[in-house]
Amino acid sequence: MASTYKVLAQSAPSATTNTDVYTVGSGKSAVVSTISVCNRSTSATYRIAIRPAAATLANQHYIAYDTTVPANDTINLTIGVTLAATDVVTVYASTANLSINLFGAEIA
Repeated sequence: MASTYKVLAQSAPSATTNTDVYTVGSGKSAVVSTISVCNRSTSATYRIAIRPAAATLANQHYIAYDTTVPANDTINLTIGVTLAATDVVTVYASTANLSINLFGAEIA
């Protein structure tokens, strides 16, 4: 199985909207090694959910919920999330001033 190390996703999500930032392609798996949340303005909160097999968003999917990122700061989560085909990473931001980046590897 070949691994491709890369930027898996980048998003500047709209405020107060659940946004799917990454979906694992068919026949692949992935490891999200780091999730970066950059705040480009005043203090804000974010949510990150991992939805197995594109399940409807539910409480058990959250790995971060209304977590604060200070003004003009960045939080890096290095956690090694493993994902199977069709798993989805969904984010939510309290403002439109957050940038979300996922770094890791896709395995085919």
